[in-house]
Amino acid sequence: MHASYADKGLRILAFPCNQFGGQEPGTDTEIKEFAKGYNAEFDMFSKIDVNGDNAHPLWKWLKAQPKGKGTLGNNIKWNFTKFLINKDGQVMKRYGPTDDPSVVEKDLPSYL
Repeated sequence: MHASYADKGLRILAFPCNQFGGQEPGTDTEIKEFAKGYNAEFDMFSKIDVNGDNAHPLWKWLKAQPKGKGTLGNNIKWNFTKFLINKDGQVMKRYGPTDDPSVVEKDLPSYL
């Protein structure tokens, strides 16, 4: 998706998090190397917390937005929760961890 839409303005930002079953135990360098094996060419940031007292301010903000609320509250339930944010920085939609990226891709034309 990144390769197909980057020239139209899409930016994918990944934030590794180890709060879900220890899925991201490595260092930032190890995580980035692992992602390269899947041809991940989007921006990969340092590992952060997305829930709890130490949640990163960006994720606190995302979860507080009207369209950023999850179906079972504001907490992120698992890795791979996705947010669609428009060019003006507004959260347009939240997708669950099991939502395939193709679901997000269907919504992109309205925002690019």
